[in-house]
Amino acid sequence: MLMLSMAGVWSVGRSLRAADSPDLPKPAVDLPAPSDGETSRTAVLAGGCFWSIEATFEQVRGVTDVVSGYAGGTKATANYDQYHDSNHAECVRITYDPRQITYGELLQILLTISDPTQKDGQGNDRGSGYRSAVFYENDDQKRVAQAYVQQLKDSKVFGERQVYTKIEPLGDGFFSAENYHQNFVANNPDNAYGQMTCESKMGKLQAHFPEKMKRAATTRSSK
Repeated sequence: MLMLSMAGVWSVGRSLRAADSPDLPKPAVDLPAPSDGETSRTAVLAGGCFWSIEATFEQVRGVTDVVSGYAGGTKATANYDQYHDSNHAECVRITYDPRQITYGELLQILLTISDPTQKDGQGNDRGSGYRSAVFYENDDQKRVAQAYVQQLKDSKVFGERQVYTKIEPLGDGFFSAENYHQNFVANNPDNAYGQMTCESKMGKLQAHFPEKMKRAATTRSSK
């Protein structure tokens, strides 16, 4: 069972395995190296319920902030009551230090901890609001995201399963979700759904990217 202490440190059970999540290749294309003094960039990514995506990326080394929100639609429908009937997806805006982790590596992590072979949904969460997507902010991000999705398709790392991750313009922008959605898993340790979905993603992060976690990771899980 995955539990979050008061200090916000994850303890992942040794029984967690990532057999359903293959090792993805490192991105062959990435953003240019940061310029002198550049310490902050952002990425807007979607891979199912934003609660667990947020909580998992919070544990990635080089990530300085994660905000749950909506992207793909208009400001008028960027709220929990209306986004299901719009083109919005639950997503997160990640602020990261490009000296410690790259945009391509964030994509690699996203498509490992979530399932890009599910169309319009993740697990039992169905609908386009839970789609796998990368919302690019500029042409460079678009180029990297398109190249990596094509790299995964060409590598056949998922066998005969298709990769459905969408590459979409950020459009009207990223809209922060309601306050009660922020740090939801940490603030609601008794919420069974939040803990269950986060346990799966944290298990994959620990199994595939122990060296990229902020805390000391245990030995890589066997498959």
